[in-house]
Amino acid sequence: MKKLKTIILILLILLIGTLMTATVLEKIYGSGFVSDHIYGSIAFVILWAVLAILALIYILRHGMPKATLLLHLSFAVILAGALTTWLTGVQGTLKVRTGETVSACMDEDGKKMELPFSVTLDSFETIYYDGTRSPMDFVSHVTITDDGGESAAEVISMNNILSHKSYRLTQSGYDSDGEGAIFGVSHDPWGIGLTYTGYGLLLLSMILFLLSPGSAFRSLLKSPFLKGTACLLLIFGTGAAAEAKDRTEEAPKTVPAEVAEAFGDLYILHGGRITPVETYAKELTTKLYGKKTYRGLTPVQVLCGWMFYPSTWREEPMLKIKSAAARDAIGTGSKYVSVRDLFTSTYEYKLDSLLSKALGGEITGNRARGIREADEKYNLLAQLMSGSVLKLFPVRDSSGVLEWYSQSSNLPLDLDNDEWIFIKKSISYIGESIVRKDYEGCAAILGKIREYQVKKAAGDLPSEGRFKAEKLYNRTDFTRPAAMTAAFIGIVGFLLSVLTMSGGKRRSPVLTLVLRLSGTVIFCWLTLVLVLRWIVGGHVPLSNGFETMQFMAWVSLLVTVPADFRIREGSAGVLTLPAGILICGMTLMVSMMGASNPRITNLMPVLQSPLLSSHVAVIMIAYALFAFVMLNGVAALILHRNELQVRKLQAISQILLYPAVFLLTIGIFIGAVWANVSWGRYWGWDPKEVWALITMLIYSMPLHARTLKAFSRPIFFHVFCILAFLSVLVTYFGVNFLLGGMHSYAG
Repeated sequence: MKKLKTIILILLILLIGTLMTATVLEKIYGSGFVSDHIYGSIAFVILWAVLAILALIYILRHGMPKATLLLHLSFAVILAGALTTWLTGVQGTLKVRTGETVSACMDEDGKKMELPFSVTLDSFETIYYDGTRSPMDFVSHVTITDDGGESAAEVISMNNILSHKSYRLTQSGYDSDGEGAIFGVSHDPWGIGLTYTGYGLLLLSMILFLLSPGSAFRSLLKSPFLKGTACLLLIFGTGAAAEAKDRTEEAPKTVPAEVAEAFGDLYILHGGRITPVETYAKELTTKLYGKKTYRGLTPVQVLCGWMFYPSTWREEPMLKIKSAAARDAIGTGSKYVSVRDLFTSTYEYKLDSLLSKALGGEITGNRARGIREADEKYNLLAQLMSGSVLKLFPVRDSSGVLEWYSQSSNLPLDLDNDEWIFIKKSISYIGESIVRKDYEGCAAILGKIREYQVKKAAGDLPSEGRFKAEKLYNRTDFTRPAAMTAAFIGIVGFLLSVLTMSGGKRRSPVLTLVLRLSGTVIFCWLTLVLVLRWIVGGHVPLSNGFETMQFMAWVSLLVTVPADFRIREGSAGVLTLPAGILICGMTLMVSMMGASNPRITNLMPVLQSPLLSSHVAVIMIAYALFAFVMLNGVAALILHRNELQVRKLQAISQILLYPAVFLLTIGIFIGAVWANVSWGRYWGWDPKEVWALITMLIYSMPLHARTLKAFSRPIFFHVFCILAFLSVLVTYFGVNFLLGGMHSYAG
């Protein structure tokens, strides 16, 4: 048995190493290479099969409670389903034009594959979000005709697959002229059913395991090392730092706050959505300056300043240039430059030469990206000055389709003359009123524009509640100060709590008050922010890196703030709240890395499935728990001479690992179901999928402490959990920013 256990451990390490290597090779040589030479190779299948068989033999010989046995057997069923898919499953692509009938598709190898039915594309349509040209769904109306002549009309759309005779058709693309559709074809009559059976058994076995009196989890709950900290587990049953002040000199010319407020209340088509002008102004200011305000001016005042006092604002050093190469070309050592600084005395654009090299491939990597970012800031202002970006005027054509135009747009030829003049001249009239300081006249024109918007776009505008929610969100977006405050309080609180534990003392009442108050305030703010983003975006705010990091920050406080009120002083549990606040602060800081001002957008059709939201939410909760375990490990190393506290921290971490690993596993398989519903395949060996699997395999090892005795040693356990967290960092950040793939989002 000991030799068998050693062989299994070696094979598991070999498997993890193979998966890690494959993701790196995919970045270098492409997905086709790793698909042919690793994921699709017989050797890789044999490795999985041998590992599963030997593990099954060991499990049956070793003996274990029924719930634990079922848990392990469910993985065997899932792997059997995957093997069946590999042996018998077929993937293909079917292209068909409107009115055309086809009865064959091309498989993955480019070979023709006959179907037991034919597909006729009756029509294809793109459904747009109200009042915009942003696609909400792609819908194909088809007729399916069996070989026997029986026909049926069907609809295929994103997240709505067509199943017929064990074949599954998914909407995967369309022709640029809108007269053709591309369908993914999947034929896997046995593998999917077997795999789904494994998923069901896995969920059932996890529930039974957590409830079973003989499970390792329930045994840990009775550990003597948890005395005084068991209340932590009830949760599973139920500007110290602020932004730097803006410069104190006299602000550049702009409009009064009340005029800016009225201008910000206008509707604009921006980012594929109908939003307040205030939202566009906030994004513009943040992208240019790195902050949403400039020298005490609101975003809309900054926008109006550039629009109506351009000669003044071109002297303002508000363009934040991160690239050292770009700063060298501009001839400044400062990170902030003005538009005037971008040009020579003869009006030559200083970045022109570097930009050509970056676009031509002579300059690559971060240097090229920095140059492009610097150029983008200037182009944003150029678009604003041209008037092309301010799509404020809705016009409905004869067929009822709504389009939004700017004052510089080519308007429809059949547009009423008075309406044409209004669109072309109203912004100019506002400018004239501002120059004359006739702010009442300016407000009157802004009021007429809004009346025009409401009249022309009636039925397609966001509700008044949604509009106000977006304006409230714009005013409550304090991610930077909240992140810095939480990180500072978390670090200080964590270190002071560790020192308190090492001395066997009670935590200071003042520290307790500060931790609980700050945690509660930041939690309430995060709750408001997430709710507002949900209302404004019309979907659960888990669609990009910014939102998932904010959700993880929210979860860390949701778990730790209530728990701290139940934890006995002097126990290892006093680390829970400072750890939660620290995780909250760090994840909020990370949320700011991907984009200085993440845009709320309409989701692409495939991302609208509720399965996706569940998949992301469950996995982010697991990551938050892994972070707690990692911080427990750090505290244990600091307290390594206090054996009792080290063992208490180990017991807490061991208990947290069970729900963490289970949630990660469930999240992975929810994602597989989502992929199967959306694309007709439940696993695609994308780097994100692979690293989530790697993380699950790594963290499953300390759950087998009864078999792998090394994990019974507290210091080894804690060091392993600290190092294991690197897999979480790679899964989320390494894939997003380095490895790429279908799941990658850096912002």
